[in-house]
Formats: sequence, C-alpha cells, structure tokens
Amino acid sequence: MSAVDWLNSEAFTAVGQHIIWSDLAGNTIGLIALALGWLRSVWTWPAQLLSAVILIAANISVQQSGSVGKQLVIIVTAVWGWQQWTSGRRRSEDGELVIRFASWRERGLLLAGAAVGTLAVGGLFTAYPSLSWNPWPDAYVFVGTLVAMVAQARGLVEFWFAWLLVDAVGVPLNFTSGLAFSGLIYLVYGALVLWGMRAWWLRSRQTAQPALEGAPA
Repeated sequence: MSAVDWLNSEAFTAVGQHIIWSDLAGNTIGLIALALGWLRSVWTWPAQLLSAVILIAANISVQQSGSVGKQLVIIVTAVWGWQQWTSGRRRSEDGELVIRFASWRERGLLLAGAAVGTLAVGGLFTAYPSLSWNPWPDAYVFVGTLVAMVAQARGLVEFWFAWLLVDAVGVPLNFTSGLAFSGLIYLVYGALVLWGMRAWWLRSRQTAQPALEGAPA
C-alpha cells in the first residue's frame, strides 16, 4: 500500500460519515497552524504547508482536482508568509511580530483581490467542470483562504475577519463534498478565529500605543 493509499484509507466512522486519515491529519495540523497563528508563532507557516501537502491526498480521494490546485497555491503562499514573518520588516525592535489593522487602501486591495479572484477562479472552474463539481463556493473558499493568508503574512488583524467569511461557506461545502472531518474542523476554526481575533485586536492596540506616545506633541 502506498502512502497516498494509506492516507486515503478509512480511519473511523462517526455519525454515518466515513473519516479518512488524510482528512483527519491534514485538518488537525491546519487547526494547530491556526492556533500557532493566534500565538504569533512563526511555526504557523510550516504547519500550514504540511497541512496543505496532506490535504492534497484528501482532495484526490474525492476527485476535487480544483482543490488540489488550491493546496498547491497555499503551499507557495505559506512559504512566502514564512519568509515575511522571519524578515525584519514585520518585526519590532524587540523582535515581536508587529500586529496592526489594515489601512483603508489595503482593505480595498484585499476586497478587490477577493472579488476579482473569485470571479476568475469561479469562471475557470465553470469552464472546466472536472476541476470542481461546485465551482463558485469552491472558488470563494479558495480565494478567501489566500486573501486570509496574505493578510496574516502582513500582520493584519483583518486576516481573522477573512477566515470567518471563509468558514461561512467552507463548513457546508466540506460536508456536501464528503469530507466530514473538514466540516467539523471548520466549525472549530470558527471558535478559534473569534478568540484569535480578540487576541490580535488587543495586540494591535499595544503596538499602536508606543507609537502614539512617541509622536510629537
């Protein structure tokens, strides 16, 4: 049995849903990655990368070739985010990751990128049905995930808001796709996102306070 065959074998059955190892492992690591992001640990990025690699096997098992492409893009984005968090540009003088709210220009760019990206990817999935059986929700989750990761890489509190919007579609999409554990994990993501949002929100205020105190009167 190959590694992919083992990953796609059944781990257990719960509430009539067959849970496969790749779905279980990939999403558990993804949950850990989100918790590490909450803690502003640079290890969130290698964890996201590993999660995406394992979830490729899960997507292959349910013939979601479009989602395989999504995981490949996530791998590239995770490598970029890892580089961003380890560079001095995202760090304060004491080495802490700088957390802040996006400017209105950055918010506009994120929203425009999400809208244009969803239209482009959704159009691609519609034109090539073999890439996704549910093109528009899949495109929304795909692009929304990338927008969230880009915002996270830049240390923007808005990254948590993006994850909430992804969860709103990701939960029902994964249940209807046959990846039940992914759907359950997305529900847990929702709770963790709310806690993470509060932690980053408070951290952004702490980061902004010294800057205000140091401003000329």
